[in-house]
Amino acid sequence: MASIVFDRSLPDPRVAAEALAGSRNGAFWLDDLPGRAEFPRYAGTGAFETAVIGGGYTGLWTALQAKQRNPDARVVLLEAKTIGWAASGRNGGFCESSLTHGDANGRSRFPRELDQLNRLGLENLDEIERTVQELGLDCDFERTGSLAVAVEDYQVRELRDSHDGEDEIFLDREALRSQLDSPTYLAGLWSKRATAMVHPGKLAAELARACVEAGVQIFERSPVSGIDSELPSGPVTLVVRGGFVNADRVAIATNAFPSLLKRFRLHTVPVYDYVLMTEPLSTSQLASIGWGNRQGVADLGNQFHYYRLSADNRILWGGYDAIYHYGGRIRSRYEDRPQTFEILARHFFTTFPQLAGLRFTHRWAGVIDTSSRFCAFFGRARQNRVAYAAGFTGLGVAATRFAANVMLDHLDGVETERTSLEMVRTMPLPFPPEPAAYLGVQASRWAMNRADHHGGRRNLLLKTLDAAGLGFDS
Repeated sequence: MASIVFDRSLPDPRVAAEALAGSRNGAFWLDDLPGRAEFPRYAGTGAFETAVIGGGYTGLWTALQAKQRNPDARVVLLEAKTIGWAASGRNGGFCESSLTHGDANGRSRFPRELDQLNRLGLENLDEIERTVQELGLDCDFERTGSLAVAVEDYQVRELRDSHDGEDEIFLDREALRSQLDSPTYLAGLWSKRATAMVHPGKLAAELARACVEAGVQIFERSPVSGIDSELPSGPVTLVVRGGFVNADRVAIATNAFPSLLKRFRLHTVPVYDYVLMTEPLSTSQLASIGWGNRQGVADLGNQFHYYRLSADNRILWGGYDAIYHYGGRIRSRYEDRPQTFEILARHFFTTFPQLAGLRFTHRWAGVIDTSSRFCAFFGRARQNRVAYAAGFTGLGVAATRFAANVMLDHLDGVETERTSLEMVRTMPLPFPPEPAAYLGVQASRWAMNRADHHGGRRNLLLKTLDAAGLGFDS
C-alpha cells in the first residue's frame, strides 16, 4: 500500500493557520520552569583547577563530574547568557543512548566498533538514569523507548531487518496503529531500552543545582572572549567579560557557537531546527490516537519528523525543515519562520487528522551543531590543557554526558576505553568555507528531499558525499 507523502497530501492551510493562531514564539520548556536560579556575573581574577566554558548539558555534566572525580578541586563554569538557554533548553527531550546519531550512521563510519559504541551508549544512559534517581533530579525522566515509523513503502524492509525480537520489536501496520494510530503509518520498530524522555529545561536547571551542591561556582552573563596560554606549561588564562580566570585545565562546551579554538571553526555549522508544542490533549483526544506507552517517535525520512508527549500530555512536534543561513550566522530573528511552522502544522494534521481543532501554544527554533559525520568529535589543545567536544547533530542530550567524560579523561591524562575509540581519536572533515558551504548545504537538502520521495534512492551528489564522509543532517 502506498504511503501518504507529506508534501503532497496536506490538509487545508486554514487548518494550520487556525491551530497556530495565538501561539507564542518561545520555547515551552523554558516557560514551563517552576522557577530559575540566577547566578552572578564573573568579576575579578580567580584561580581554579578546572574551568568549563558553556552552561548547556555538555558544560554542566563536565563541571558536575569534575567535582565527583575530585571533590576538593576548584571548578568554575562560565556561561555567556543563562544556564540552558540555547540547545539544552530547546530540544525535543529525546535522551537517546546512541552516540553515533543512530546505527546506520555509526555502521557507515565506525563499523568495527559499533557494538562497543552501542554498549557504551546504553551504559551511559543507564548511568544518567541512576544519577537522576540518586541526586533527585526533577526532570520528568521516563524510560519509554522509541518508535521508528515507516511512512514510505521502502522503509518497511529497513525496520523489519533491524529488529532482534527482544529489545527491538518490529510492528506491522496493525500492531503499530494499536500502539499509536496514524493513517500515514506502514510499520514501526519499538526500541524498548534505548531512549528516555526528559524535560529539557528542567534537566538543565537540575544539573545546575547539582553542580552548586557539589561545590561548582557558576557565573552567568560572563562570556569568554579569548584563551591565552603563551607558556608551554602552567595555567591557561581565560579572558572573561569582567575579569580573568586562570585555570590548570579548560573544557570548552560551546557547541554550535564559534569555537574559541580557531582550528575547529569549520568543523561544525549551525543548523536551525523548528518545533511546535500543542495544548494539553483531552482524555478523548488522547484516546483517539492511543500512545499508551508514551514512546518518543520519529519517521525514517532524511527530512524526518520527531514527536513525543510531555508530562501533561502535550505533543511536541519538530524536525523536517533544517535551515542553514549563509555564513553560519546565528540570529534571534531566524527563530520565527512562519513558512516552516505552517509546514510543520500541516504535517501534524496529516499524521493525526483525528486531532483537528487542537491548537499550538508554542513555536520555537534553535541551532544544532552539525558536524560532517553527524556525531560528536573531540579535540585537545594547548599541550593537552584544553579539551573540546562538539558536533552532536541533534542527538546530544545523553551523548553530552559521555562527551564530558571524554574531555575529563583527556584533561586527567588517562587512557580509557572511551579515549581509545576511533570515534574519539579521529576528526570529521571540516565544512568548506563560503560560498561553497551554503551551496553544498542547499544542494544536499534538495537531494535528500528528492530521495525521500523516490524510494530512498540517493542520487550522485549524496553518494559522492557519503563516499567522502561529508554530509548534512539535523
